[in-house]
Amino acid sequence: MYLFDWLENIDKIAFTFIHRDMSASWLDGFMLLLRNQYTWVPLYIFILYWILRRDRPTALKFICLTILCFIITDYTSASILKFHFVRLRPCYDEDMTTVVRGIIGCGGKYSFPSSHAANHFGLATFWFFSIIHITRQKWYWLWLWAFMIGLAQVYVGKHFPFDIAAGALLGIITGLSMFKLFENWNRRDYKKYFKKTVILNQGAVGI
Repeated sequence: MYLFDWLENIDKIAFTFIHRDMSASWLDGFMLLLRNQYTWVPLYIFILYWILRRDRPTALKFICLTILCFIITDYTSASILKFHFVRLRPCYDEDMTTVVRGIIGCGGKYSFPSSHAANHFGLATFWFFSIIHITRQKWYWLWLWAFMIGLAQVYVGKHFPFDIAAGALLGIITGLSMFKLFENWNRRDYKKYFKKTVILNQGAVGI
């Protein structure tokens, strides 16, 4: 019990530092922009364009698993875990009434884990490892993208830092699971293609 109280106290100290002590007028607008879902529409269009140019069959798998990853992280965090842990958002927490600056509306009552963190870390994880699998390129900026969105959620007062950490963990686990599905799906299709090619070649030799 004392451990949980200690962790909660550390969490609230970290929240106060990020949300209030790190605050600056020019940062408020920037952080609100970071967490806005419409800000990242160009990025999603770029990812879609990039994968479609690589290979259409691979792109279909990539897109399907991207959507599945988002559905799993969003539903698990927002509709299951939040109502299991019932941890109040900072703006609903009586201990934080003098800390929260009110630069954005409270929204839903519960905050653990962060759906923003779960969704974006899930996508970042799936995309990062899938892109390595496809091209051997390592897009490290995806991790920075997910981290900055999580940080923005604390800065604007929507979540405590541990909410972000829990959401990130959920996202990483889900993203890795989707990547393994993607990897196995590609290997299975490659084996089918290789087997079909061998059979066709043998038939051609027989003729």
